[in-house]
Amino acid sequence: MLGRIVEVADDHRHLSVHRGFLVVKDTQPGGRELGQVALDDIAALIANAHGLSYSNNLLVALAERGAPMVVCGPNHNAVSMLWPIDGHFEQARRIDAQLASKLPTHKRLWAAVVKSKLEQQGAALAATGAPDAPLKALASKVRSGDPDNLEAQGARRYWSLLFGAQFRRDQQGSGLNSLLNYGYTVLRAAMARAVIAAGLHPSLGLHHSHDNNAMRLVDDLMEPFRPLIDLKVWRLQKSGTDTLSPEVKRALVLTLYADLQTPAGTTPVMVCMQRLAVSLAQVYLGERDKLDLPPPPLPLDLAPLLGQEPF
Repeated sequence: MLGRIVEVADDHRHLSVHRGFLVVKDTQPGGRELGQVALDDIAALIANAHGLSYSNNLLVALAERGAPMVVCGPNHNAVSMLWPIDGHFEQARRIDAQLASKLPTHKRLWAAVVKSKLEQQGAALAATGAPDAPLKALASKVRSGDPDNLEAQGARRYWSLLFGAQFRRDQQGSGLNSLLNYGYTVLRAAMARAVIAAGLHPSLGLHHSHDNNAMRLVDDLMEPFRPLIDLKVWRLQKSGTDTLSPEVKRALVLTLYADLQTPAGTTPVMVCMQRLAVSLAQVYLGERDKLDLPPPPLPLDLAPLLGQEPF
């Protein structure tokens, strides 16, 4: 199931439920109903404004459908995420297997994730005409657990090759950083939904281990998909856009619905994320050996990401 990423970014809004629909109303004097979205169609709800209110019934309805509600701060990064405590019919068995997984397995899986991310970064650079050899070389050297921290080495080379030597990745920054922050927030919400739907616990990560991060596994698994957002931001910059707007946000969200060529055929990015989460659960249960990671996209596959969406 793909579903819709729904964002509410304007103040003076109240969100509620009526007969299976999310209802958005203006709370100012003389306010009116602004729209409705079927709850069953929502993949994630992003609250990206300070003057919002919402009913408890809405939060319950979203949780029952496994749709996370993401609350964003002023820098467009997620600061909170509401996720259900019930869900997949095999949730308890899968979380038990997740807890029982040993460090060597985590290190092996993290190496596969890092290699995939570096390959995706290389493919993104190639699509922009930038040199991809440095990232490809690093991808071929990744060892179990990434003890050489090739992920960080790749990041240092990648950002300067993609956006120029003057660019610095800053989660608190404006301009292109604000576009990246928003794109990653959307990506994180979609991956959180995939992890929960797969019956896994989002706090039990492969590599991320910060004490204050309740979404460690989500942040681990979204890594190979980040370059797709980076590529979209690069294209928006080339078209003269470096600030967030409703149109830019829509373009970033649409990245999740673009098609990638996989061994299973043409597959939307969001479905690839779901397959990755399910494959991890299967590895934990001993049903398979490897993760179902997205292959590096070919230039032809990137057409939906590099083209102009109908805003």
